[in-house]
Amino acid sequence: MTDATGTTDTAASVVAALAELADPARAEGASRYFQGGPGQYGEGDVFLGVSVPATRQVVKRFTGLPLPEIDLLLASPVHEHRLAALLILVARFERAGTTRHRDDDARAAIAGFYLDAVRRGRVNNWDLVDSSAPAVLGGYLFDRPRDVLFELAGSEMLWQRRTAMIATLGFIARGDASTTLELAALLLDDAESLIHKAVGWTLREVGKRVDRALLLAFLDENAGRMPRTALSYATEHLDAGLRARYRALPRPTDRR
Repeated sequence: MTDATGTTDTAASVVAALAELADPARAEGASRYFQGGPGQYGEGDVFLGVSVPATRQVVKRFTGLPLPEIDLLLASPVHEHRLAALLILVARFERAGTTRHRDDDARAAIAGFYLDAVRRGRVNNWDLVDSSAPAVLGGYLFDRPRDVLFELAGSEMLWQRRTAMIATLGFIARGDASTTLELAALLLDDAESLIHKAVGWTLREVGKRVDRALLLAFLDENAGRMPRTALSYATEHLDAGLRARYRALPRPTDRR
């Protein structure tokens, strides 16, 4: 496939397109926002300063990028290169799932490629996980065994655990809260704030999009041991009285 200029799609062509949009001032702010400093969760991440909307516009030109070229982008230390790679994967996966272009072999290949990237630590910041896991893993595993999510949830790597939890948003969108509730219970004692947020976010979506009663039942059983951040996210759309009742329970403080 070629881009708008007639150039064959390669990782280098994506890199060049993003470089044209680089903004050093924005890059400095992004590094702080995504905690790219020493000892922080995003340590080593390099930023160009390209906005997400602008990155998405670039991605539209390269949705046919071959998997080996996508892998080159994922290997880059530059955050926007990896984000573009993942957005291309999402676009390809979703296209392969449409009625007109249904290609189950392609979907399986993309999901396997994505899972390998997760395991190799290339999906390694919260926005990278959040922009890809629900569509790819959540979309692919909806009607398949989900053991791999429990494997990821048990990983020592923060981003694998977040991938497992956030992927279940793809199930929630289809009316299935079962795996979300199981993984949330497993991850309640996690030490990382980014997991607390993921657990709370997905639980909130269970209550909003699947069944409020399922959320309330989970909170009735577990609110007393939920970190404050997780509980705050999970209850933010409940009425004030319920929020107050759950939040008044003694619970662990957030841990980093």
